Amino acid sequence: MKIKGQRTWLVRAAGWALIAVFLVFVARFWHPVFRLTSLLQLDSSNDELKIQAFKDLPVYVYRTTGGYDGFYYAQIAYHPSLADPELVPATDSLAYRARRILPSALAWIFAAGQPALIVHVYSFLNIAAWLALAWLLWRILEVQDFRSWLGWAAVLFSAGALGSVRLALTDLIALVILAAGLMFAERNRPPASLGLIALAGLARETSVLAFVGAIDPPFISRRNFFRALLVVAPLAFWLGYIRWQVGTLNAGWGNFAAPALGLIGKWKNSWDAITHGNPDHASLAWTTLLATIGLSVQLFFFVTRRRLNDPWWRVGTLYGIMMLFLGTAVWEGFPGAATRVLLPLTLAFNVLAVRTRTTLLWLILGNLAVPAGVQMFLHPPTDPTELAAARSHGTAIIAETGSGWYGVERTARHAWSWNSGDGVLRLKTWPSVSRHGEFRGTLRSVAPCMVAVTQDGVVLWRGESKVTKTEFSFPFTIAEGRGELKFATDTPGVPEGSSPDARRLAFAVYDVRLMVSEK
Repeated sequence: MKIKGQRTWLVRAAGWALIAVFLVFVARFWHPVFRLTSLLQLDSSNDELKIQAFKDLPVYVYRTTGGYDGFYYAQIAYHPSLADPELVPATDSLAYRARRILPSALAWIFAAGQPALIVHVYSFLNIAAWLALAWLLWRILEVQDFRSWLGWAAVLFSAGALGSVRLALTDLIALVILAAGLMFAERNRPPASLGLIALAGLARETSVLAFVGAIDPPFISRRNFFRALLVVAPLAFWLGYIRWQVGTLNAGWGNFAAPALGLIGKWKNSWDAITHGNPDHASLAWTTLLATIGLSVQLFFFVTRRRLNDPWWRVGTLYGIMMLFLGTAVWEGFPGAATRVLLPLTLAFNVLAVRTRTTLLWLILGNLAVPAGVQMFLHPPTDPTELAAARSHGTAIIAETGSGWYGVERTARHAWSWNSGDGVLRLKTWPSVSRHGEFRGTLRSVAPCMVAVTQDGVVLWRGESKVTKTEFSFPFTIAEGRGELKFATDTPGVPEGSSPDARRLAFAVYDVRLMVSEK
């Protein structure tokens, strides 16, 4: 008994450790001004198309990385009724995105309709869903040993689950509701089960397929027919509302193809990316191939078993059939949307593999998408022009390097930028107000020199920069959310090296701290 108790304690500790790892992953995306909005993956190509609230609030914009769908759903959260015309140009297809209304509506509800909160609530929803799934799946799997812990961890750290969090999408929210519905089905509580699966359909339409796990034999019966209608009814009603409010529905048939063509194409493209792809993307190519192997193993697992009376087998089998019909649009990319679309398959696979005590090899091979999931969190975004960011007296402010600076360098504790001798720092605040502020930082140079800081032709500070760090500070002003500081010295910069292209370093500004006055 003592050994069993120690083993249970170790399993629980391993579970808490994995939750801590996830929270560390997420915390690395936290920003003092933008908070978790970098998860929305809004890029510069869509910067001018965003809704007014996204222009008025600090929302992270990727300068080089392409955008993704999360910021569409976040914008819909500001107008979940779909009535505001500004949504149409702000989304790639409002009728298509609006089908997954539940996360957007939840963000609006939890934020009590407050514009300043909605985007941040939406950014957090998938994190909350991940934590909820961790608790729920622990109960479903009755985690007590390494095998059940492995199945639990594999679902949570799958490419589908972590991808949904990383890109603030709707898939994981749908999965946790679907999982709760199936748990209630096992406990013989049909109303709660069917209601939750119907609700999950409003987060991702294909969630209604999980209905097959919530029905009783005989499977083809009048009772199950009416239950199916009840599950589909909320989604059907909402689709009718979209048609009335927005116009023609995008059916999304491009996401499907002839049987197995999409999967075969994914295998070919994954192998081509390894053998002939960009060497800089080798890790993406390999983790994508592993994810494809994992999903294929899950499909083979259900094909080689027949457990018609097991609700998890029925769910896994139906999503495995759907997997064969997924088109190129769902499979393409690193690792591709298929890992998210097929999250119910991954969930059913791990539940069934753990409960039937299959060999560890099945569990390992079926969960090879985990490396692709972890990789998504390895590189949080950094803006090479952002020198400082802060919130002060209800105002968010950022200082960005402009001309004359060599970009921002960072360590775990410090951030600095070298100047060639004459450079501009741009200041921006949210909201766009006029304020007084204070600039504090540390100055250092390769050789002693005099540095002057001016704003609109007025000298704010003048002093000597030494080879050792020297603290300095000065007041500045913000006019309608904007400001510009000019740093200059008459002393020529010192070449960094012997190369003709070597940087000419005059002085560097370290560890800037910005404060804004109250109204």
